[in-house]
Amino acid sequence: MKSGQGFLLVFSITSTSSLKELSELREQLVNLKDDPAVPIVLVGNKSDLEEDRAVSRAQAFAVSSGWGNVPYYETSARRRQNVNEVFVDVCRQIIHRDLQKGRGGSERRSRREDEGDGDRRRGSRRRHTRCIIL
Repeated sequence: MKSGQGFLLVFSITSTSSLKELSELREQLVNLKDDPAVPIVLVGNKSDLEEDRAVSRAQAFAVSSGWGNVPYYETSARRRQNVNEVFVDVCRQIIHRDLQKGRGGSERRSRREDEGDGDRRRGSRRRHTRCIIL
């Protein structure tokens, strides 16, 4: 958690306790990062088990609103519904945050500057915003 830049907090829509446990986890994240706006996506998994739903969409949206309007998605790992979307969203938040902090673009040099002295070590001259999914 300490080195992470963004987080997917996943609960089962068939278990109210799984959603309640995430509140404590989010508090730990906020305290560890010392930032109430750490990039987070709230994910209600098992949307394919609608008949076993224990957490309503309204409850989940209320939690996401209470956390500062973090995005909320319902996914089905079994059906691969919205799985890519949650990762894209958290990466988008990380990149947006980096750009707001002045990272990720301001250190870029022109191609002419990079190649002007014949030095091909571009990696040592540029810093790119990356999103790594573990």
